[in-house]
Amino acid sequence: MTDVSAAGSAGLKPGPTERSDRRPRWPFVAAGVLAAGTGLGLGHLVGALVNPAASPLAAVGSGVVDATPTPVKEWAVAALGTADKPVLVVGIAVLTALVAGAAGALVPRRPGVAGGLLLGLAALATIAAVTRPAAVPADALPGLVAGGVSLLTLRWLGTLAGQSARGVGRGGLLPRRSFLVASGATAAAGVTAGLLGHRLGTPAMPPSALPAPARSLLALPPGLERTVSGVSALQTPVEEFYRIDISLVVPRVDTDGWRLHVDGMVARPFSVSYDELRAIPLVAHDMTLTCVSNEIGGPYVGSARWLGVRVADLLRRAGPTPGADQVLSTGVDGFTASTPLEVLLDGREALVALGMNGAPLDRTHGAPARLITPGVYGFVGATKWLIRLTVTTFAEQRAYWTQRGWAEQAPVKTATRIDTPRSGLSVSPGQIAVGGVAWATHRGVSAVQLRVDDGPWQRARLGPDLGVDYWRQWYLPWQAAPGDHRLTARAIDGDGTVQPQEVQGVLPDGPTGWHEVQVRVGT
Repeated sequence: MTDVSAAGSAGLKPGPTERSDRRPRWPFVAAGVLAAGTGLGLGHLVGALVNPAASPLAAVGSGVVDATPTPVKEWAVAALGTADKPVLVVGIAVLTALVAGAAGALVPRRPGVAGGLLLGLAALATIAAVTRPAAVPADALPGLVAGGVSLLTLRWLGTLAGQSARGVGRGGLLPRRSFLVASGATAAAGVTAGLLGHRLGTPAMPPSALPAPARSLLALPPGLERTVSGVSALQTPVEEFYRIDISLVVPRVDTDGWRLHVDGMVARPFSVSYDELRAIPLVAHDMTLTCVSNEIGGPYVGSARWLGVRVADLLRRAGPTPGADQVLSTGVDGFTASTPLEVLLDGREALVALGMNGAPLDRTHGAPARLITPGVYGFVGATKWLIRLTVTTFAEQRAYWTQRGWAEQAPVKTATRIDTPRSGLSVSPGQIAVGGVAWATHRGVSAVQLRVDDGPWQRARLGPDLGVDYWRQWYLPWQAAPGDHRLTARAIDGDGTVQPQEVQGVLPDGPTGWHEVQVRVGT
């Protein structure tokens, strides 16, 4: 038997097996990652043309969101806030890259398995897209394109990677150069397609201007933010209004083909187009909207002037039949909310909203139409991208979040937030303004009280009153003495009930407790 080292010293060339084992793996790993990335980029572009929610990353991400246990979702919202969706997308992209890299490493010895892994990723994305609520057959296209492009790219780059690897140490500069050029071109194509898809899928301009309401509201009075620095604005700007929903990408709903269906346990089911809906006399209403996941002192609350059609008018036109107790609202993204029928018929200004703060709704906040319901948390009364109102019963149909352990009915609880000074900040001694906002939607806020350390409760000064469905700004001048201090705020609603002190988490029907901030007053 010939010794390998001896053969080498005698000038013999290694056999095919030894040469294969010595091939560098990085070109094949890179080929796998680039193939998957190019497929994702082209799939994202096709998704932008067909349906942004069917884009491979978006479809898989939405499936992950739906399958994630409620405690994990709440942890993500609490820890990451509105960055939870981008973090999820990045996580899926990283996992995809790892699998694709592993597939690339298998190309030299098991090319069939390598191709199967990439096709498996594409199949997962395709299945996730076509099984989403309101999916259509065309939603399969982004995943199919991603799979085909990934497979063809892997075969091409895998061949070049093999030629490059065989050329190592034998003057094979041309094979290596060909692989690098091809890799650069592939990466550029994938990135360009992805960026173009992102641009095409970016929220477009809202629909044309809406008719004026049948009864105009008075102009908003000056808010405390003009005189008390740090207090939330009386009306939340659209661009600063919070966004919490189950959609990884903002749905694109064209007004031309959009219809709102009112059906279920009704005598006269019907549907209306966008133009028909906006032709109904519109109602303007000032309302504060808050998310059930908004921890005490949290940011997921905002106030706006909404414009739309009364839900009660639509329901009475349909004629609910005896026994119905719920309206299940459905969004184009498959989200559903369970709103008590009596809440929508008791005279409050629940609206199918078409406008927000003097302009048509934008896509981010539910265009072309969304539901808003005073007095209940968003998850039971604020469906975005609305397409259906189904009159039914709580026993018959369960909403998206009810299926995941949340309450069926969730009235908004009284809450207060200290906006200024921020917790943990240092301030100078002397008089400063402590201020914030308080809300008890559909009951109103009659008073806000502030306590410094363990001292007596002091009544704060309230800002403008825009009705029981709108928050109240408040502030209190405080003579700040040097040292560490604890500021605590609580509200009293319009019925005279004091905001409860007991601390309760957001699950299943919203948090309770007083908001506290720690402040250091310097010398």
